This record gives sequence, structure tokens and C-alpha cells, in this order.
Amino acid sequence: MNSVASHKFSARTQLSALLMAGTMLATPLMAQEVAPPSVPAPAVPAPASEAAPTATTVQSITVVGNQRLEAQTILSYLRLRVGQQYDRSVLDQALKDLASTELFKDFQITDNNGALQIQVTENPVINRVILEGNKRLKEDKIRPEIKLAPRQIFTRSKVRADVARIIELYKRQGRFAATVEPKMVSLDQNRVDVVFEINEGPKSKVRQINIIGNEKFSDGDLKGEMATKQSSLMTILSSNTSYDPDRLAYDQQKLRLFYLQNGYADFRVISAVAELTSNKQDFIITYVVEEGERYKFGDVDVKSELRDFQPEMLKRLLPMHTGDWYNAKLVEDTVESLSETAGLFGYAFADINPEFRRDAETRTMAITFNVAESPRTYVERIDVNGNTLTHDKVVRREFRLNEGDAFNSFGIKRTENRINSLGYFQENLEIERKEGSAPDRIILETNVEEKPTGELSLSAGFSSIENFLLQASIRQRNFRGLGQQLQASVNYSSYSKSIELGFTEPYLLDRNISVGGSIYRRDLNSFNFINNDRRTTFQQVTTGMQLNAGVPLTEFMSFFARYSLNFDDVTLDRGLYYFGGECDPLVAGRYLCDAIGNRTTSLLGYTLAYDDRDNRIRPTRGQSLSLSQDFAGLGGSVKYVRTRLQGSKHFNLGSRFILNISAEGGYIYPFGGRPTPTSDKVRLTDRFFLGEPQMRGFDIRGVGPRVIRYGVNNSDPANPVVVTEGADRGQIDDALGGRAYYQGRLEVDIPLGTGAKELGLRPSVFVDIGSVFSVKRPTLTTLADFRETDPNAPGFGLTKSLCRNAATGERQFATENTTTTGGVTTGTGQYQTCPANFSRLDPFEERFFGDTWLPRVSIGAGVNWNSPFGPFRIDFAYALRKEEGDDIKRFSFNVGTQF
Repeated sequence: MNSVASHKFSARTQLSALLMAGTMLATPLMAQEVAPPSVPAPAVPAPASEAAPTATTVQSITVVGNQRLEAQTILSYLRLRVGQQYDRSVLDQALKDLASTELFKDFQITDNNGALQIQVTENPVINRVILEGNKRLKEDKIRPEIKLAPRQIFTRSKVRADVARIIELYKRQGRFAATVEPKMVSLDQNRVDVVFEINEGPKSKVRQINIIGNEKFSDGDLKGEMATKQSSLMTILSSNTSYDPDRLAYDQQKLRLFYLQNGYADFRVISAVAELTSNKQDFIITYVVEEGERYKFGDVDVKSELRDFQPEMLKRLLPMHTGDWYNAKLVEDTVESLSETAGLFGYAFADINPEFRRDAETRTMAITFNVAESPRTYVERIDVNGNTLTHDKVVRREFRLNEGDAFNSFGIKRTENRINSLGYFQENLEIERKEGSAPDRIILETNVEEKPTGELSLSAGFSSIENFLLQASIRQRNFRGLGQQLQASVNYSSYSKSIELGFTEPYLLDRNISVGGSIYRRDLNSFNFINNDRRTTFQQVTTGMQLNAGVPLTEFMSFFARYSLNFDDVTLDRGLYYFGGECDPLVAGRYLCDAIGNRTTSLLGYTLAYDDRDNRIRPTRGQSLSLSQDFAGLGGSVKYVRTRLQGSKHFNLGSRFILNISAEGGYIYPFGGRPTPTSDKVRLTDRFFLGEPQMRGFDIRGVGPRVIRYGVNNSDPANPVVVTEGADRGQIDDALGGRAYYQGRLEVDIPLGTGAKELGLRPSVFVDIGSVFSVKRPTLTTLADFRETDPNAPGFGLTKSLCRNAATGERQFATENTTTTGGVTTGTGQYQTCPANFSRLDPFEERFFGDTWLPRVSIGAGVNWNSPFGPFRIDFAYALRKEEGDDIKRFSFNVGTQF
């Protein structure tokens, strides 16, 4: 009696035959109950008559066809025993028992006058379980859901269950069109490979959102409140266009909150239905709503059983008033505000219940905020969990409360901000409040999740400022788990090189005093642009060290002191700028010649800083203000006082929009010594400069005082023309900097969808304003320096090229070019011929621009990207206002450098 037809699988075979109902493609099919294999009646001899069947005694039971299972094991699953009376129903039950084991793909019972023979074909053993076609979901996500495993017995129920689980995984990813086709490959020794062929299909999008019943607000207003968005070109980067049942429930709450904020206290969502299209690629969501009537606030009162809470005083502080439109969010915020206020007085578990009294006739909602009596709470214990590397004391020293102190909600919030600012743990850490051993005791539990704080970087990049650059650095911001910072870095590019070693101890001897120091060497090549060609002007090599210390004065105010000693060597290219062993002002410019030389700077400085931002790494609210002064002159050859004032304020505009307003300014006052007749008292390398990247829309050092050298069209030496346009314009463009500067910035961070956020994209729009000014006007080279003043010389009064001997420093005017035609020599009027070993310098004129306090203004947009190759910043800016001589630059980007 064959219960299931035998099958031989030569290669990969559909499991549909085994699973009865065809290929398992979708969840609805899998939800159906698959009946056990039908079993025909046992092959027993027909009775002599068709009267009631007679019972027969079991004479013997034999098992054949078994390979892995012992005969006694198989018999143990059955109720048949030798000597037992049996009939057709008993044999039917035996077949059901064999089917329920799911150990056999074919089985039958043959009856020969009481001698029963059980013929079985065992289910194969699984050799491997293979996944094919899965790209969006990796194997490490699917494997834990699959119950089939190598060396297990193959069963149909497990295959069905695994298919259902895989499809459910894809549904959670929004892929409702995903199908799973199980197949198997027969091997020798009754083994099989089970293959799940997966067709992931496209992500099921929300094609359309319908809202029925809304009259007071448009569909667009309501859709804007929902987390789920319709699929369109405008939402291509959003991850909220896929269907999610949890998000559907969340959107219903968002709709209710929106109406409650606008006074519709009776609003309700009657139904929310999501329909999957026939191709299983799109959803159509339909909401049916009932808006109800709009309410206003009635009488608003506060009742308090806490002795520190005076109801009349609190009532005056409530944000809502009788006659205002009802706003449930305002009520919720008021409860939270009252809870925080109670926390300031030490009531950690203040019970504040708003009591609502609705009047349907007058459409008013009266509210009484009841503050129930509760004990003043004290901190029983502070627990720190989850820190494996960081010492407990590193976290505990950021607490603004100690064990035994009265609870204070402000201290808790400040503690959370300080721990988040460390940058050692997960973002948005919150301290949990738990009831202690008594009603007036509270346990503060801090569950941290450590992040990597060590950085080893070997990178190469390209910058619009530095061109190609290489960087190698090692940094540990939480050295030995004690919060110490250790760093070493080497940077190399075409125009700058540096090496630096530094160490900072934030808590010296476990006291709130920070100390640190660094040693460094920096090689900087200053440059300008001649047309599009970049040209080095001067080289500055700085070798030095710095020591610093800081101490807090209050919770938000700190004082820092520092001392640095620098040895500077400023040089020019001798082959390009020197003649006769000296710097030639006609080539380098008098301002550059005055800057060269060695100097020592001994500098003592301090900073007085106020900072109450919620996070120093990525703030969303709060402000910072700092005053810094540096005094150069305690020894050394440089003497000045440099003062800077900086401030910023961050606003959370809601919906993750962050506004940052910042401003800064500075001034250098020199003392000691006297300026030369041609130079400013503050040396070129000590002045302030402004431009990219501090002020976008302008080139590096593109704002402020500068000297531009223009070529001359000398075809008529008697009337030379200064060329201000074309290829000869700006043969030299040198920024001079200034003693004073100011700069302001207004920037708004724009939130993106979850997908873009996970990529590390942070776009922003900005307005920059600033200026650099106040420098002594340099002595400029004019056409008069190229004019022949000797009345006895040929070409008296004409502009001529200069001839110079680099070895001897000798100078003389060029002689007139001549041509010979037919043995007759005539002059050309061009004074450009120099003797041998002399170089020619053609006439030019220098002009001075930009020394004004008037602001430069630029607007633009940019985006930060924490790419796998390092930080990336790209900006597009447009200069709304500039002064003559400023260098503008609309597009800039940096890769591999911090910004």
C-alpha cells in the first residue's frame, strides 16, 4: 500500500511535489494547512462476505527498507503489537502514526493473514542548506531564521516554515513581492542539498495616500505631518516611502496630535487601510477621519500639595490662557515643565495629572493641573554600566550630583550633556531614574555603550587649497580609559608640511585641572595666483612648543592659560627674488622683503570661556563665548598684544533644523621698536587673514588689503598703458592681511531622511560676512621707477625696461632696440635690450586695494560627508558684496582634511 508515490531526483528538483500544493511562492499559500499524504487502505484480503469486518490477530511485524533507523525505533512509534487483535481502523491509525513522524517519504503496510510487513523509505539527510538570489539581505540576516541544518532529517513542515520566515524577513524590509522557491539536489547515500532560490523583487512603495473626511485641513497639510511619504522624485532619498505597518500606526498618532494641537479635541481616525496592488509592488493607504468641533481653553488652574509649589505663582507661568485655542501639545509640555520644575526642588517622582473638563456646548476645555504630594528625593546610588575600557571615575566626575545629594533635574540634564560631550559613548545618552530602597530615595543608572576612541589614519587626498596631500596620524582620545588624549601626526602636501606630538590630561591628580603640551614643526609656503598658476611667495618654518592648563570657574565658565615658544625663519627664493645678495623690492615687493629673517616669539596667553551648549561635538542648542589675549614680548624679538573675541549660539528650530549664529573679531596692537618707512609695525606673518575656508565665496586669503602688480603695454614708451584686463593682469597678487578683522556666520543645518543620515550626509545653507583691515599702506612700485630721469641719456622721460646683474647687483636702463634695412640702422622705440649677463625687467605698476572695514558678504550651500575615505566638504558660494581687489571663488571642496 503506497502512501506517497516514490520519486527519484536526478538533479535539482522542485520540492513542489513534496509540498503538495505546487511551488510555494507567497505567504497566503504558506498560511494554508497542508494535509498529510493520503494513504490508501492497507492491502488486506477481502473478507468472505460483506458483513461486519472480523478482527485478526497480529502474528508478526517486520520492518523493511530502513537504513538509518532501527526497526525497534520505528515500531516504537506504532501502537501495533504481536498478539494484538486488529482491524482496518487499527491499520489506518498505524499509517497516521508513521506520517506524523515526518521521517519517511514513502511507507506502506502489507498484511498476510496476520503477518504484517512495514515497508518504509526514509526521508533524506540534509547535506547543505544553500541560499541563492539574496542581495539586499545578506546571509547573516537570513541564516538565523532558517531551522533546517546539515545532518538533520529533511521534513516538509520545516521547509514550509523556513520559506514563511524568509518571506516575513523581506516583508519587514518592505519587499512584499519577494518569493522563495525551495528546491533540492539529490546526492548519494540518501542525502540532499536544500536550495532556497530567492527572488527579492522591488521594494514595495507607497504609491498613494488618500484621506477621506478632512475639511478643515488640506490633504497636503496632513500628509506633511505623516512619517510615511508618497513615492515621488522629491522623496527619492527618503527611506519613508516604503510601507511599514508600525509606521502606519505611528502616522495615526501623528494625525491625532496635529488635530489636538489645533484645538480639535474630538478628532479620531475611523479607519486606516493599506491595500497591496496586484503586482505586490505598491501600496495604497486610505485614512477615514472625523474632525469634530474646535475647542478653546476654558479656566486653567493649578492645585499643588507640595509645600514648595505655590499655585498662584505657577499659574502665572502657564503658557496657555482662557480663550486661546486648545493645544494638547502645550498641555503635554506644561506637564513636563512642571515635572522639571519639581525636579529642581528635589522631587524626582512628582505626580502631575491634568484634569480635563470638556463643555460641548461652549466648546471649551477647562484644565486643572493637580500636583500630588510626594517626598523630596535624594540620590541613593549612582550606577555606571557598560563601560569596559573607560574607568568609572571618568564618567562619575562628569556627574553634577553626588550620592546623598538632593535630586535636581537640572543637574541630571547637565550631566547628560557633559557625558555626551566626551565623545566616548553612544549619542543621546540618557540617565535612567529608578526608585530606591525607600520612597525618598532614587537610583541614577547610566548605561553607556562605548565607541572606538582610537584613530589610526593613513590617507591621501586632494584639496582645492592644498592640491595633493598625504596624512598619517594616530590619536587616542581616551588613552588608558582615563580620558587622556594622546596624538601624533604627520602631514605633507605640495605647500605645507608639519609634524606634531601632543598630550592632554583633563583631570590632573583627579582634580578638575587640565594640563597638556605639544611640540611641533610646521613648514608653510605662502602663495598667490598669477592667472591660474599658483606661485610660492615666502616660506615660513616654525619650530616650537606649547604648554597649557585650564581650570573651571563655574559650571559653564572656564579659564585657560598657555605659554608657547616659537622660532620662525622666513625666507624667499634667492634665485627668484634676490639680486646682488639682497632681496629685490622690484621683484618681491617691499612688504615681502621686510618680512624675511629669523625671529623668536615668546608668547603668554589666556582664554576666558563660557560654554553651555548641550554638546560640544555637534551642538543643537546653547551658546559659547570666549575672550582670548596673547602677549608676545616676554623675551624674544617680537612684541605685540593680540586680542580675540568669539561667540556662537545654536537654536533648535524643530524638525531637526539647527540654526547656528556665530561672530568673532580680533585686533593686534604692536609695541616696542619702530616700523621702517616702508613696512607696518606688525610683521606680515603675524597679521590676520581671511578667506577660504573661514569665509566661503572668496579664495584663500582672498579678503582684505592686498597689492596687485599689473603689466604695462609699452609699445609707446612715451605713453605706456597699464593692463588691467587679460592675460597680463595681476602678474603678482599678494595678500597683506591686517591688524583687525571681524567675521560673522549664519548657517542652518538641513535634516535629511534616515538613508541619507546613515550615509553621513549633513547639508547646510549659510551666509558669511567679514572683513580684514588696518595696515600701513606699503610703498608701491610705479611707472616712475622705470622712467629715464637723466636729461643727457637717450630717451629722456620715456619708460624703459630695467637691466639687472644678479651677481653684482648693478642696474641700468635697457637700450633701444634697432633694426637694419639696406645697410641703414634705425631705432624701434622699444627700450628692451640689455647687456650680456644682465636680465631684463619690463615696466609694471603696483596698486593697493582692500584696506577697508566695509563688509564682504557671501551666501551659499554646502554638504559635509563622513565618507569611507575621510571627511569631505563641498561648498558652492556666491559673493554678494566684495571690494575691488578681492579674490572670489564660487566652488570649493576638501577631501582628507578636517573642516
